[in-house]
Amino acid sequence: MAAMVTPSLSTRDKLLRARAASLRLSQLSTANKNEILLLMAASIEANADCILEANRADLEASQPVGAMRDRLLLDAERIRLIAEGVRDVARLPDPTFETVSEWIRPNGLRIRKVRVPLGVVGIIYESRPNVTVDTVALTFKTGNSVVLRGGKEACHSNQRLVAILTQVPGVPEGAIELLESSNRESVRELIQARGLIDVVIPRGGPELISYVTQNASVPVIETGAGNCHIFVDESADLEMADRIVINAKTQRPAVCNAAEKLLVHEGIAEKYIPRIVKKLIDRGVEVRGDETTLRLADGFDVARAKDSDWGEEYLRLCIAIKVLAGVDEAIAHIARYSTKHSEAIITQDEEHARRFLRQVDSAAVYWNASTRFSDGGEFGFGAEMGVSTQKLHCRGPFALAELTSSKYEVIGEGHIRQ
Repeated sequence: MAAMVTPSLSTRDKLLRARAASLRLSQLSTANKNEILLLMAASIEANADCILEANRADLEASQPVGAMRDRLLLDAERIRLIAEGVRDVARLPDPTFETVSEWIRPNGLRIRKVRVPLGVVGIIYESRPNVTVDTVALTFKTGNSVVLRGGKEACHSNQRLVAILTQVPGVPEGAIELLESSNRESVRELIQARGLIDVVIPRGGPELISYVTQNASVPVIETGAGNCHIFVDESADLEMADRIVINAKTQRPAVCNAAEKLLVHEGIAEKYIPRIVKKLIDRGVEVRGDETTLRLADGFDVARAKDSDWGEEYLRLCIAIKVLAGVDEAIAHIARYSTKHSEAIITQDEEHARRFLRQVDSAAVYWNASTRFSDGGEFGFGAEMGVSTQKLHCRGPFALAELTSSKYEVIGEGHIRQ
């Protein structure tokens, strides 16, 4: 394989290259883009061994544990899934230059609203090398160039992946740029590059997101933390509730759509709390609870929940349980403590479910399903840029369509305004 990404270019030089590449990318046909994406997927698989070698260097250098290690780690299966995600994006419809709406004014003037690429997309992220490839696939499909600023803990993995992707035949120079990750200066330069960067997307912890939103002079699509809740209502099928709670908490606890809080209706608490606490503890989950939970789970190793627990995103095998009077109290609790990511209700009561779906103000709200589905791939997007917890431009898992803007094409026959 050719040499790694060259560090000699300055951040501004890389941004200028990305701006120049964005014009060339916007002119590629859908067929051309899809062909290149399939070559990217094949190249990732062909270079799996050297990717794993680079990832091992990252793991040895940073010695991560727990959630950080899970986010950083690559193995053969994860590489296969990364490549398959690129193929999924290639198979999806291309939203660029799609006609959103079209109409004719009374004077005969034809107006058409079409989707167009955003231009240059910057993304700042931490410790997840799969994000490098997902982001490249989505931005390339939508005719955008991308400027990546990954975390220093994944620097070898990201450099190797970018080297592989940029060497695929047909990828314009500057279409994929990787910034220096050893200090925060490159972040500052990226988020203040007004005129060179069209939008920046921060993916990571609260400190990173807060820094970007407070210091950026370019538009930001904010992705947020996931203090996700599940409310088990009085009419819930308890076996269903068990499956959903265990899945949402333990299937992959280090991700933002994992459940962090369990709310239980007081009408079933005496029956449900002991059984779900036992199942959680059997799976290695640390359980914390309010006073009622502690009383009902007497005999189990349950810690007393502090006030700070209700707003914390654990990102590990830990959950806090609270007993509430009903659906309205659950909605109020979520409104106070949620990060507006993903929440679920388990119930057979349709009226309660619809009230929860309508009144809970989060990006994704579930009825009888795990919060772990808040993901671009699970939503059918092939991959995702992140999960947006804001309301402007996009919300929830976002991918191809949200990486476009729009413009109006106006067609006349010598029209002038009177």
